[in-house]
Amino acid sequence: MGAGAPAPFEITLANAPAALEAARAALRAGGGRLDLAPIARFDSAAVAVLVALRREAGIGADFRNPPPNLRKLASLYGVEAALFGPPAS
Repeated sequence: MGAGAPAPFEITLANAPAALEAARAALRAGGGRLDLAPIARFDSAAVAVLVALRREAGIGADFRNPPPNLRKLASLYGVEAALFGPPAS
C-alpha cells in the first residue's frame, strides 16, 4: 500500500484550523491514509489536529511516517499508540 496523501507542510497553533481542514481533505484523498513525512514544522497543535482527525475517522485513519519528534510529542500527551500504533522497537 502507498503512503497516502501528504499532510500539510506545517501544523502549528498559528495555522491549526487551516491545517485541520487541509489534513481532512488529504485524508479523504488518500483513502484514509495520511503521510506525515512532509510535516517539516510543527508544535503541539499537530497532536491536536491528529487527535481530531482520529476522532472523526476512527480506526479508518491511518497515519504513516510520523517524524520521530512528532511521535515523542504524542507520547508526552499519552496518545502515541492511539495515533501511530505501538512504538517501534
